[in-house]
Order: sequence, then C-alpha cells, then structure tokens
Amino acid sequence: MREMVYCPVCGAKLGRREDGGRLRQACDSCGYVHYVNPVPAVGILIEHEGGVVLIQRGQPPHQGEWTLPSGFIEADESAEDAAVREAEEETGLKVEILELAGINSFPEGPPTSGIMIFFRARPVGGQLQGGDDALQARVFQPEDMPLLPFRTHREIMAEWLARRGGLPEVPSSGESERADFIIRPAESTDFDEIMALLALIPANRDLNPDDWREVNLRFRESAGFEVFVAQTRQPPPILIGFTVLSIVRTLTGGRGFINDMAVLPSYQRRGVGAALLEAVVRRAGWLNLRSILVNVQRANERARAFYAASGFDEESTMRVKIR
Repeated sequence: MREMVYCPVCGAKLGRREDGGRLRQACDSCGYVHYVNPVPAVGILIEHEGGVVLIQRGQPPHQGEWTLPSGFIEADESAEDAAVREAEEETGLKVEILELAGINSFPEGPPTSGIMIFFRARPVGGQLQGGDDALQARVFQPEDMPLLPFRTHREIMAEWLARRGGLPEVPSSGESERADFIIRPAESTDFDEIMALLALIPANRDLNPDDWREVNLRFRESAGFEVFVAQTRQPPPILIGFTVLSIVRTLTGGRGFINDMAVLPSYQRRGVGAALLEAVVRRAGWLNLRSILVNVQRANERARAFYAASGFDEESTMRVKIR
C-alpha cells in the first residue's frame, strides 16, 4: 500500500510514532494518527443450472482469469445490497440472496487489506452476460471449475463444493482418511498460490516489493531448500497449505530448518499442518539430517503450540542478527 505523505487534516508532513502497539504514520503538528483499516467487500456464489456463475476479469489484477463476481461495498449500502448490485453489474443477473456463505479476510491484498463477505444467491431475472469490468459471464459445473486466482475465492469455492459432494472436507484426524488431500513437492506452476499462502504469515506482512521479488527468484532457483504443498484431491485442485525445508550442511552432518509454514484458515485444525510436517521429517531422514529446527520467532502462539505438540524442543541456539 502506498503511504501518505501529508496530513489530511492540517497538511503538515507526516512522521511516525507508536500508537496502540504499532508504529503508525502520525502528524506532530495536529496529532492526527493514520489508521490503515481493512476495506469491506462482497463475493457472490450465484447458483444456476447446477453450477456457479463465474466472470472473466477484464482488468488487473488477474486480467482474463475466471473469478466469482465480487466488489467493494459502497458507504451508503448494506453488504446484501452490494452483493445484489455487483451480481447484476458483472453478470447481468438479478439475484436473490439465499444465505451468508462465509466471511474471510485478505490482509495480503491485492491491492489492499480487506474483509470479504460471501453470499449464496440465485437468479430471479436478467440475462447472463458479462458487464462492468467483466469480459464474460458463464456457468461452470463443479467438475469443470477452473482454479480461481484469489485465495478467498478458492476457499469459499472449496467449501461450496464440499457441501455438495464435489470436494470432500479435509479430515480432522486419521492417517487412513488423508486420501482427501495429498502432500507433494511444489512445482513451478504453484508459485502464485504459494505466494498467497506465504502472505498469510504475520511476519511476512511487512515485506516490500523488492523483498517479494527476491522470494520469487529464490523459489525458482530452488537451491538449498525443498518446498512441499498440501493439495486437495478432487477437482479443481486447490493448495491448502505449504512448508519449506531448508537444508544446512556442515562438515559433521546436516540440519533441516523450517522458516515458513502456512495453512489456509478454513483448513486449519484438520491435520494439514501435521501431514506437511510428517513429509518434512521423512524427507529429512532420507537426507540423513541430524535434526530439524524451526524458527518460532516467526510463529504465533497457535503455531508455537502446534510445534510443541509435534515434538519440537527449545534449544539453546545463539544467533547474530545481520539485518
């Protein structure tokens, strides 16, 4: 997000100060503090002819790709009103709201942090056709559903398919039940989905565009580390989690290091993280690594508890911070 330069109240140049436990832009002249809050948006699952209506985006980001109809809520309308309006603008259909389908958030953007409110709806009039910034609008059956580019859209679509038998829910436990998702090495085509998952890690929220470019380069070079992803089995395949095993070789052996692991919020507490960790441990054993370390400084309390429950012990490791 582009930062403000001048105070919107008095016009003085903005500085920074701590407020509410965060370093924020603030004005030393009049006391104004600039709070960056998420923007509310709506997404609509229009159920029609046994499938769901998708639109082909006519503008960046993800121009030309298929997504759910969606858009930001205007200041003078309710979330329900916004969903009905966006549905008609982008698909040509007049719709009736059936129910609230889910609420998600996208602190990673694009282009800004937001909260997405999804509704189920059905057509009650109009004619299916692309409109506003949508090139096309058409109905996709569950077996033909394309991979949606936005993480929040993928999650709600996975839940919709699961409720209709098109995509099994990820189980909460049980080794034999893990047939619903697979763990596999990452491929180059997984990059965009992995970047969306990577942005879920709070420690990565402050990465600037140059940092993300370096991430891109390191991912494609794949030197010294291996990336594993969790993917649903049923179509459309969706990446629901990932982790990275970095390999550190020494003269007397080697160690593995986990710096990044993320699971989609709607799939947490369902055994996905444990399955990813098991894959890493098996791979580390095959590589004859002596142990695996995890960077708990990048983890929240829930993640720390997960690692502790998985058998990780705190070690007395000394470090020096380079930057």
